[in-house]
Amino acid sequence: MKRFFRLRENQTSVRREVGGGLVTFMTMAYIIFVQPGVLSMAGMDFDAVMVATCLAAALATILMGVLANYPIALAPGMGENFLFVTVSALTISGIPLGWRGALAAVFLSGLVFLLLSLLKVRKRLVDAIPDSMKHAIAIGIGLFISFIGLEWAGIVIKNPAPDAMLMMGDLSQKPVLLSLFGIVVLAILFSRKVKGAILWGILLTAAGGVLFGIIRYQGVLAPPPSLAATAFQLDFSRFFTLDFLIIALLFLFMDLFDTIGTLIATASQAGFIKNGKLPRAERAFAADASGTLAGSLLGTSTVTSFIESTTGVSHGARTGLASLVTGGLFLLATFFSPLVRMIGEGIPTAQGTLLHPVTAPVLVLVGCLMFRGVKKIPWDQIDEAIPAFLVIIGMPLLYSIADGMAIGFILHPLLKLIRGKGREVSGISWALSLMFLFFLVSRIILL
Repeated sequence: MKRFFRLRENQTSVRREVGGGLVTFMTMAYIIFVQPGVLSMAGMDFDAVMVATCLAAALATILMGVLANYPIALAPGMGENFLFVTVSALTISGIPLGWRGALAAVFLSGLVFLLLSLLKVRKRLVDAIPDSMKHAIAIGIGLFISFIGLEWAGIVIKNPAPDAMLMMGDLSQKPVLLSLFGIVVLAILFSRKVKGAILWGILLTAAGGVLFGIIRYQGVLAPPPSLAATAFQLDFSRFFTLDFLIIALLFLFMDLFDTIGTLIATASQAGFIKNGKLPRAERAFAADASGTLAGSLLGTSTVTSFIESTTGVSHGARTGLASLVTGGLFLLATFFSPLVRMIGEGIPTAQGTLLHPVTAPVLVLVGCLMFRGVKKIPWDQIDEAIPAFLVIIGMPLLYSIADGMAIGFILHPLLKLIRGKGREVSGISWALSLMFLFFLVSRIILL
């Protein structure tokens, strides 16, 4: 083990790597509770998604450790999962795409990602996207996630009046009060810089829910549930339509942005970058793409590298042995389905809606963390600021990640051209602008 992972060369030890892998798992384990609830919105089976999430995360993380020897963990990404739910409701060729069609789009994006990694052209594609738009996408998704979190918490509800859309929920309801408690708990844990704050926040909120009779105790351990409801359910019937290809492209670029950002951040903190380059980068990308391919086959959304891996690095992890530990813990998590179901499943209300008082605070907090990139947008440059702003505000208001991205990507090159800066726009950006334009036009025609 010491020789394979080069522990001495990386100035680390087995104990430090095991500790780092454990810390990384605790920091990102919230996805096990959140992911099934999110994909359930698309009509997928809760238990099957939970197992698919754990298995895909374990496979991708172990591959990252073995192939690239990096302490970077992977799992279905926040943002990508809500994009999955959004596009599953889109109408293509007069028929809703559905979650099976969305899985097929995820599979295609993973396959293209793997080919780009092997051909070493993915950097050119990422560089072609303006930095302002990259930051805007992350921020917009963060706002969208927080907005859904407030809905899941019951803090924001749809106004039944015809002249208003949103209003404050009934804060006297027990599930809503539990959500507010969870938000406060998470805020305190993060302000105190507690390791694994999100996981501890989930467990403490769930314990409060059980104590006050809001959540029904269902046990902790059980054999892993069956994958039959989601495994190998991909629907490629609309593969040759433009909308399907654009959706796959959305998944691809979001995965590219997340992976590159996470690799750079984690590698910089660990001191892996040499002369401005990251050794074994293509192996890391291959592990990421393989996770997405496996996840789509098992029944979950895009698998990507998690920025939470930096917590394990800060604990001392420097090699893929830490990833092996994290991956093993994801496998172990498949035996905790009663606990995940108790925490992640919704609580029905008298109005016929479902509230998620334990996981909703996590969505609110994750959106807050994703909003930090707003300071990186050049707000004094109007041709960068307006498209970025429309992406940010469009996603939550249109209730669609795809539509929000489309508006920004269409407008950005046009503003550059009007201001005499057409040469700053790459051919790939123009191509994306035209594709998004066709995407919106086809949506208008079909809907």
